[in-house]
Amino acid sequence: MQVLVIEDDESLNHAVSSVLREEGFQVHVSLRGDDGAFMAEQNIYDLIILDLMLPGMTGIAIIHYLRARGIDTPILLLTALDAVERRVEGLDAGADDYVVKPVAFQELLARARAILRRHGTLSENGDIGIGPLTVRPRLQEGYYNQVPLKLSAKEFELLEFLVINRNQILTREQILDRVWGFESDTGIGIVELYVHYLRKKLTAAGCPELIHTVRGIGYMMKEKAHVPKDEN
Repeated sequence: MQVLVIEDDESLNHAVSSVLREEGFQVHVSLRGDDGAFMAEQNIYDLIILDLMLPGMTGIAIIHYLRARGIDTPILLLTALDAVERRVEGLDAGADDYVVKPVAFQELLARARAILRRHGTLSENGDIGIGPLTVRPRLQEGYYNQVPLKLSAKEFELLEFLVINRNQILTREQILDRVWGFESDTGIGIVELYVHYLRKKLTAAGCPELIHTVRGIGYMMKEKAHVPKDEN
């Protein structure tokens, strides 16, 4: 799962990022509000951890900016102990929860997991899935009928992104940004290639067709019985 940390205190940014990575999250960071808003606008993250006082653009402004554009990525605020009014303002603007500084990292992890569960991204044990296909983000492993799938790192990231966004159409550009990074110079054709690789491995494991091509747009992971006829 992808987390964006927007925090201008380099030591805190590094500490939060390290704790998240130890828990199996893939972390991107920004030290400025304006840069962080640009990254968040790509809409490829499962969670944003956001400081309120930032250079370039405040945390409150970032929340308004994202919500006005229909980006509903969950947001966990980092706030000062005495910043009650700003905390309330952030929650009213559309943030999901907050952690008070100095940050207790176990609390931060617990609140992050709770937010992801509320948004249907994470189960109680941390697994995500569709039917008998299961992804375990912390272990970077995929299973079909509890049998491990032999996946490369990029195949796992692709599978995880598709499963997290099951029943939703994802554009090729969204997948490229999420799996390879929006600053990558990799061409869009790599998406189709890795979808092909992943389909082959799922088929070999006995998995029915779950990854459906939406012509001219991208892909959708959905159980076939519920896929409209014009989606293959």
